[in-house]
Amino acid sequence: MDYPEFYHREIETMDRSALDALVEDRVHYTVSYAAKNSPFYRKWFERHNVDPAAIRTHEDLLHLPLITGADIRANQPPEQADFLFRSADWTEIFTIHETSGTSGNPKSFFFTWEDWERYAEKYARIFTSQGFSRGDRIIICASYGMNVGANTMTLAARDLGITIIPTGKCTFPVHMLQSYQPNAIVGSVFKLLHLARQMKAEGISPPDSHIERLIIGGESFADESREYLAELWGCEVFNTYGSTEGTMCGECAAKQGLHVPEDLVHLDIYDPYQKRFVRDGECGRIVLSTLLPEGGKCGTLLLNYDTEDTSVVISRDRCSCGRTHLRISNPQREAETVWMMGIPFNRVDVERGVFQRENMEYLSGEYEAFLYGNPENTVLQVNLECDNPHGCDRERVAELFRKGFFSMKPGLSDRYQEGIFQISFHFLSPGTLELYKVPGRPKRLVDRR
Repeated sequence: MDYPEFYHREIETMDRSALDALVEDRVHYTVSYAAKNSPFYRKWFERHNVDPAAIRTHEDLLHLPLITGADIRANQPPEQADFLFRSADWTEIFTIHETSGTSGNPKSFFFTWEDWERYAEKYARIFTSQGFSRGDRIIICASYGMNVGANTMTLAARDLGITIIPTGKCTFPVHMLQSYQPNAIVGSVFKLLHLARQMKAEGISPPDSHIERLIIGGESFADESREYLAELWGCEVFNTYGSTEGTMCGECAAKQGLHVPEDLVHLDIYDPYQKRFVRDGECGRIVLSTLLPEGGKCGTLLLNYDTEDTSVVISRDRCSCGRTHLRISNPQREAETVWMMGIPFNRVDVERGVFQRENMEYLSGEYEAFLYGNPENTVLQVNLECDNPHGCDRERVAELFRKGFFSMKPGLSDRYQEGIFQISFHFLSPGTLELYKVPGRPKRLVDRR
C-alpha cells in the first residue's frame, strides 16, 4: 500500500536512537526553562529538593511527582494573586484559553506565538499522514474560541495550502456541501451521524457527496461506531486526540494506532492505583510533558501532567507508513469510567454494545446509560433511541448489545450470569432521551448509585 508523504520527514522518520537523543536534549532544556520562567516550577523544585540541572533524561522525569488539573487551579486566581503556571512574560503571550470547567473552575492556559506554531505543526503532520494536501477543503465542526482544537487545525491548514470552512458546528446548512464541495469534515461521531441523518432527510445520500475522509476528534469511540460511520458515509474515518495541554496525536493512513509527536511532547503511561509508570502494552493514564527546542519559549509549561485519560503504548517500532514516533491506542476519558464490583467499564464499552451492526437497522445510534443499585444488586439501564420503537426487534437488539458489551468485559459477564448484575433496556422515540434536555456536552454514562 502507498502511504502519504510527510510534513517533516527528517523528524517523523528519525531513527529511534536519534529520536531518543533529541528527546533527552529537549527534556534538559525544558526543565531548565521551567526553573527560570515558571513561578510554579521554581517553587516546586525547591519544595521537592530537586536540582533542575540534574534532570537530563526521560528516566529522570519519571522520578518527579505528578501534577494534576487541581494543581493548575490551585495556582491561579482566585486561589492565588497571579497565574503561577504562566511561563513567559505578558509581552510574549499571544492568546489566553480556558478549559470548559466541567469539573471545577476553568484551567487557564497561555500561548505564545511559538506555542501556536508548534501546535499547528502537530496537526499538519496528522493531516499529511491522513492524505491531505494542497487544494483540499475541510469543514471544521469543532468550536472556535477558548477551545484550541479548531484554531490549531485552521493554522495547520494554512501551512498545508488547505481551505477551511469554519462552521464550528455540524448543524450547518447542507447546501454548503453542494456549493463548496468539501472533501473532508472534522467532527465527533454523533455530530457526523446527525449530519448524515439531516442529509438523508433532505434527499442527499452521504456517499454521493464529495466527502472522502471524516476526522473524529474530541471524544473516544468504539471501533463499531467508527465502522458504522464509515459505512454510512462511504469513506475513510480517521481518529485524532488532542487537548489544550498539547497532546495532539493522530492516526495515519495505516490505522495502527495514534502517532505521538515525540519531539514536541513527551508521553508516559502511569498506573495511579499501583502508583508506578507501566511498561508498553499496559494500560494507564497518559502523563505528558512539554518539550521545547533549544531557545524556545512557552506560555504554559507542564511537566509530568496527569491528563486523567487512559491509553496503552502499542509500539515504538517503525510504523508501516514509515513514521518512527510511538503509537498509542484510542484514549478514553477516566471521567467516563465507572467501577462496579471491582471491575471498571467505560462509556465506550456501552457504545460497543449499541453499535453492533445488526442493531443499526433499528437504532439511530443515540443512547444513554445509568447505573442504579448497590454492590449486591446493580442495574445498568440503557436507553436506546429508535426510529420506530414499536417495530424494533427488542430481544435481538438486547442480545446483540450484551454480546458486544461483554466481549471486552468477561468479568461483568460472570456477574450477569450470577444474577447480581442486570441490564434493562428502554426503547425510546427520537428526541426523547434525557441528554437532550441537559445543556452542554452530553453525558452518556451516569452513575446514580
